[in-house]
Amino acid sequence: MDRKAAVEKLQGLVGKGVGVSDWLVVDQKRIDQFAECTDDHQWIHVDVEKAAKGPFGKTIAHGFLTLSLISGMSKCIQLPLDNSEVQMSINYGLNKVRFLNPVPVNSKVRTRVTLAGVEEKTPGRILLTYNHTIEIESQAKPACAAESLAMVFLK
Repeated sequence: MDRKAAVEKLQGLVGKGVGVSDWLVVDQKRIDQFAECTDDHQWIHVDVEKAAKGPFGKTIAHGFLTLSLISGMSKCIQLPLDNSEVQMSINYGLNKVRFLNPVPVNSKVRTRVTLAGVEEKTPGRILLTYNHTIEIESQAKPACAAESLAMVFLK
């Protein structure tokens, strides 16, 4: 497939769902490891006893932990390109992030992904904009809404 055809195929998916990840458990071990990595040891995340008496009744995941899960959960994205056409894809950043609902310890989360934009930046480099909705199992209100960017390099 030539580059123009690849861009046109992708543009045909704008506004459509391109993936839903598997559920992922956010347990205390994951929360504690994130606290260690980021040096964010706020009690609502890591002090199980104090958090039990706090506003959420238990510890909650860091908002940035929830956001960081997008990378791994994005393996679910299905695009009409194959490995023979794509050299690599890299994280290009975020446009907008909102933390809408706390993620209580031991909750299951997943991302639902919509392709929001396709822009050929230079020949062979395509900027993709995704809308991620990070859902919490059994809750109507999502944990996070994020607009992420990926740069795809075609061969």
